[in-house]
Amino acid sequence: MSLALAILPLALLIVLMTVTRPGRWLPLPAHIALPAMAVLAYVLHLFWFRAGVTPGDAQPSLGQPAGHWIHAAVIDGALSAFTPIGIVFGAVLLFKTMEASGAMRVLTDRIRSLSPHPIAQLMLVGWCFSFLIEGLCGFGAPAALAAPILVGLGFPPVRVAAMCLIMNSVPVSFGAVGTPIWFGLGELGLSPDELLTVGTKAALINAIAALVIPIIALRVVLPWQTIRASLGFILLVTLATVLPYVFVAMHSSEFPSIIGGLSGTGFGALLAYRQFGLSSATTEPASRPGCDPEDAEHRFGTVRAASPLIAVVLLLALTRIEPFGLRTLLTADSPAVEVGLSHAGTVWITPGLVVGIRDILGTDIAWRMPLLFVPFLIPFVLVSLLAIPALRIRREAAVSAWTDTLKRLTRPAVALIGALVLVKLMMLGGEASPVMLIGRAMAWASGGSWLYLAPLLGALGSFFSGSNTVSNLTFAPVQGAIAGSLDMDITSVLALQTVGGSLGNMVCIHNIVAVAAVIGLRDRTSADGEKPDEFHGGVGSILRLTIVPMFIYAAIAAGGAMLL
Repeated sequence: MSLALAILPLALLIVLMTVTRPGRWLPLPAHIALPAMAVLAYVLHLFWFRAGVTPGDAQPSLGQPAGHWIHAAVIDGALSAFTPIGIVFGAVLLFKTMEASGAMRVLTDRIRSLSPHPIAQLMLVGWCFSFLIEGLCGFGAPAALAAPILVGLGFPPVRVAAMCLIMNSVPVSFGAVGTPIWFGLGELGLSPDELLTVGTKAALINAIAALVIPIIALRVVLPWQTIRASLGFILLVTLATVLPYVFVAMHSSEFPSIIGGLSGTGFGALLAYRQFGLSSATTEPASRPGCDPEDAEHRFGTVRAASPLIAVVLLLALTRIEPFGLRTLLTADSPAVEVGLSHAGTVWITPGLVVGIRDILGTDIAWRMPLLFVPFLIPFVLVSLLAIPALRIRREAAVSAWTDTLKRLTRPAVALIGALVLVKLMMLGGEASPVMLIGRAMAWASGGSWLYLAPLLGALGSFFSGSNTVSNLTFAPVQGAIAGSLDMDITSVLALQTVGGSLGNMVCIHNIVAVAAVIGLRDRTSADGEKPDEFHGGVGSILRLTIVPMFIYAAIAAGGAMLL
């Protein structure tokens, strides 16, 4: 019974957001479906799972410990939503600012002039550029940066969003400067050599999948005939990315995605300029306006137009790569100021503007947000402000960019709060949490065939949390215990866990909500009240396009593990 109730919110969420029959009220938009499932999870915890209550205790009331734990998890989830909301706000603001200046039009024109071929454009922006940003930043920023550029080039928004999420999977195993490996698996007591072996195996499995994943992602946007005619270019760019990625993973967990992204971007741009491996006949996407005609007076070169994006990449590198010295300051948890809020908890803040609340409602649940490390104030908001004088944006246009950004975030913010509250409730209860019940049921059902299902457990954690690091922190101990009980090599099982966290990134609900918000997708109906199609769909439409590729990736990962 507990397992069925644990699965219920997840199964119902997928049905409500993806099923199109009956057409009158399904699919539900994300800003309704996600809060509704959060309420369902809250009720299930209150009356069934009863987190914080030992067996034999009486049914708790809201004022007793179980109620405190449940309410603390709700508060933690609502506060945690500020991270993706901040990232979405910053990304939308950056691109609205670039549109207001005319820089987006200049930039998309330059990308077209480099190569008018859609394969080249999609691979360079959706694959190589996203690879680099994932290695530097993570947090769902790659799709949020790449998707608006591709929409500006004329590709259909829903399909571009799905493609970016599918492509932004291979580099996720090493996330932001290797965090899923050295931090996500760091609590298991593995030796440095064992961690390096896990990373190497994960990179090899991902490299095998990379021979297929870009093609699957491109097929979401383009017809097979166009893809088949340019397979040479796709393969060369993919190899230029994943071969350095694997080589670096054999020596370090921090830089595989960064080096792979840099290599792929440089080599891919050269191939695109030479039209090497690309078919001569192309079907270009329809052009889309980059900015208002009245902003056409702002004429500047490619470097100046791209300067906001260049500044974003440089600031991400500066704040994330340890030798620069800023990462420790911006993430350190030693509080400079603490304020007690009685039973509500203790609020604290550090010199690097890491803010948090600990002991929420008397529990050990805590929340923290590094304001300057999360890609929100730095780099997005800072670069957007600096771009106003640098790109000579008129005051009215700058104000319009801010107001449009705030208007666009209303429904996504509600959806993200619902998603994060649902996540925290599903993970509440330790070994008795709904997520752990589902994970153990998967392990029990697989028996000796766990290698085939291990990636799906990692994907489950990433689906709920949106983070490969959190997935590893949550399920790596379970994976290790299963490996020990079945006498399997623990490094292989943990490699599949972190690969699973990568493929789960394709279907993570709050990542989908975020990228949909950045490119301005309407969630259920278009402006004239018509039902959504592939150009006016929302979160459910994107999810339908990414579910099958996720399972294909999982099958490839299991096969790759058997080969290794």
